[in-house]
Amino acid sequence: MKKLFCFLFTIWMTNLLFAQTDNYQLAIDKFQANYNTEKYDEIFNSFSPEMKKALPIEDTQQFLANLKNQVGKIENMEFISYQQGSYAIYKTSFKNAVLGINISLDNEDRINGLSVTPYVEPNKTEHITVKKLDNYPKEIAEIIFSKSKDFPNNTQISIALIQNGKTNYYGIIKTNDTIKSIENQNKVFEIGSITKVFTSTVLASLVEDGKIKLGDEINTYYEFPFKDSIKLSFENLANHTSGLPRLPGNLDLSDENDPYKNYGESQIYEYLKNILSLESKLSETYSYSNLGTGLLGYTLGLVQKTTFEELLKEKVFEKYNMENSFTSLQNLNGMLVKGQNLNGEIVPNWDFNILFGAGGILSTTEDLAKFATAQFDPNNKELELTRKPTFEISDHMKIGLGWHLLKSSKGKDLGWHNGGTGGYSSSMIVNLSDHAAVIIFSNVSATHPRMGNIDELCFELINEL
Repeated sequence: MKKLFCFLFTIWMTNLLFAQTDNYQLAIDKFQANYNTEKYDEIFNSFSPEMKKALPIEDTQQFLANLKNQVGKIENMEFISYQQGSYAIYKTSFKNAVLGINISLDNEDRINGLSVTPYVEPNKTEHITVKKLDNYPKEIAEIIFSKSKDFPNNTQISIALIQNGKTNYYGIIKTNDTIKSIENQNKVFEIGSITKVFTSTVLASLVEDGKIKLGDEINTYYEFPFKDSIKLSFENLANHTSGLPRLPGNLDLSDENDPYKNYGESQIYEYLKNILSLESKLSETYSYSNLGTGLLGYTLGLVQKTTFEELLKEKVFEKYNMENSFTSLQNLNGMLVKGQNLNGEIVPNWDFNILFGAGGILSTTEDLAKFATAQFDPNNKELELTRKPTFEISDHMKIGLGWHLLKSSKGKDLGWHNGGTGGYSSSMIVNLSDHAAVIIFSNVSATHPRMGNIDELCFELINEL
């Protein structure tokens, strides 16, 4: 799960020269007014034909509704600058966050580029980062340095590379604008939404044990009817085709430091009984949902009359000897790498409470290397089940149970997931064709404007292998 603002995305259709500044002011004023009054169709109507094709009206409405659900109304928009002769940046103060809205217009003043991203104040000074990674293979060191040099001081990145039955670990820390090696494969990080793969693994384990079927409805395990008699299956929750929104409508997002902490059993019951609604038809659309996977984990605990956390320990951590994987901050004994915000300041860890299955695991790259290696053993039938395609997202991506299934540029079968919280970003790829894998944990915040470098690093390293 990419932190609170995981839905943020960028679409750039063309790079056209700017029209007059007044036209941009008019466009951004209309955008703010239509957004605040939930006239999302009017925003769609202001798109260029290319933009409408790239972001159909259903996707536009869902994106903007999710945005407003999480960060509230726009209270102020401040023009910052033009960038690269192609788009304007506006510092945008929402009720619950400050984000950057970037917009470009075509020659007819239609929106042909739009993005919403974490806002970062422009740097007043530039720092030169020094590389001290001479003890690592040159190619690996260059890739790691290029993707990590722009992160704040005190950033740590822990990497596991698996190839030919062997695991190599690479750790780096940035101090005093210098990146150097460190042994941190046994240090604990929040893994964020990579947790979803583990939640689906518990599901697959129960299916293999004959306890439930993927098509079974979760409603059976609740003593009350869901609102509007909506039915949800285990598979729909695991592959994000349930139609549920990204987050529940009764989640209080006012505490950005720990947004899920106070969302417990009473809140999820209230949601299911009185608020529940679907944003798309069941089984017809892929729509990434932290709510869906969190609900899946909680329900699996009900199935076995225990907590999901205990079920996770039994079905996954113990089976694969993951001795340094945790469901809480207790008993870490100094192993934890503290999370940081985009400025490098320490931030609190997240408590996912009832939605733990969406992103609550803390672990080490050493433990995740064990889990990745287990993917290549055909005797692990529950892991094989998680990688079986269940829905086609696009021509380039399918989804199994938790895993996103891709093809590499060389035609290799890849399973991928990433994660992000207020203080951490992570990424994991398994190359199923060659029995290779890359796991990356970091204390780079999901709000950092370059947090995408963690995914890029992961893909570049799997290509290097």
